Amino acid sequence: MSTARKPAAFRLDDPQVLVAPAEPGDDTPAPLRAGKVLVTPAADPAALPAVVPVTPPRKRFAWAAVFWSALGALTVLGLGLAVTRLIEDLAARSHALGALGLALAVVAGLALLAILTREAIGLMRLAAVEKLHARAERVIAADDRDAARTLVRELLGIVSAEPRLARSRTVIAGHLDDIIDGADLVRLAERELMAPLDQEARRLVAAAARRMSMITAVSPRAAIDMLFVLVSAVMLVRRLADLYGGRPGTLGLIRLFRHVVAHLAMTGGMAAGDSLIQQMLGHGVAAKLSARLGEGVLNGLLTARLGLAAIEVARPLPFAALARPALTDLVPDLIARRNAAEETAARLPPAEN
Repeated sequence: MSTARKPAAFRLDDPQVLVAPAEPGDDTPAPLRAGKVLVTPAADPAALPAVVPVTPPRKRFAWAAVFWSALGALTVLGLGLAVTRLIEDLAARSHALGALGLALAVVAGLALLAILTREAIGLMRLAAVEKLHARAERVIAADDRDAARTLVRELLGIVSAEPRLARSRTVIAGHLDDIIDGADLVRLAERELMAPLDQEARRLVAAAARRMSMITAVSPRAAIDMLFVLVSAVMLVRRLADLYGGRPGTLGLIRLFRHVVAHLAMTGGMAAGDSLIQQMLGHGVAAKLSARLGEGVLNGLLTARLGLAAIEVARPLPFAALARPALTDLVPDLIARRNAAEETAARLPPAEN
């Protein structure tokens, strides 16, 4: 039971008054200590940290969105007016031509509607795969059983069209209620459902890398190399997305390819490619043996690195129970070919100036 001390006045130059800061853990309310009075100075308000309120950034009106929306609407109206005038002109010349033009316009409109619907479904499917990947990371970290069951059921729906996973889907469906830990359930689903797909993805990436290396080595023009690299990269990303259940359309493929390039930049893929370039040029492989062979091996390795990034992005589950594929596992023949070329270059005599 504490007693309140009565107010009192002290002189700071009094020998019985001790001016000192309070010690940590000392709860004594300024009593007499060893016959002295302890005076604790208060903190200067100017020295206290100022609390600056964080104001959210002011939202600006999206003039760019308004511009592109209005421009798109004007373009659609212009096309519609042009088609209408064409049909009217055809009908003015002949009723049969007018009917034919109207029928063709209807068929084109239905085809456009089907294309837009397919693109929308592809974007929704791709977004579902991306959200499933992010949710799987949170479920593994939180070890949530109910969330893991829901996630695995959605994963079974995504890979339901893959015939090679029929037995794996049966195994997972039979263990949904048996496994208690949510993280273990997600890891089991990864081992059963993703392992066959990962094996096929490795085969696709390795085949694309070898094909890229071979075509670049025998191609006579650099423009053909660039075109083939672009086409091969787009086809590889599409095949990997189809393999893992994304099945994107054209717009979805553009979005997925952008994510792959961003992931490649974030994980240092281009830096790895630069180190390969410096290593090969530093050993003089391209100068001493064959410039086309060196470019072919390098393009093959970069294609394999792009495939690894595409696997990371297109995969509906993160790598938790299975090991990530490495560059040396995908294209060991290209690595061995590069090492053999370096050893051969080291044995060659130095070029005379």
